[in-house]
Amino acid sequence: MALQRTRIDITDRVTGKLNGRSLDLYEEGELIGRFPLPAAVQLKNGYTEQNGKIYKDVTATVEPDQKYVDCDGEAGWC
Repeated sequence: MALQRTRIDITDRVTGKLNGRSLDLYEEGELIGRFPLPAAVQLKNGYTEQNGKIYKDVTATVEPDQKYVDCDGEAGWC
């Protein structure tokens, strides 16, 4: 039996993880490359990038124990 080197397309198996100003590329958990990011990263509305981190704009309570309750106004039941 003769063996021959060839290439296979693994594009759909490659995942990326943000690492500062680069995107680390992995295939099945193995680091296979690093893709440097441009100075400005374009993200969907509501998301921002700052100092190599991704942030999502959300609405949150100010106090950790506060809960939002929608009361029906009848006899004080909530």
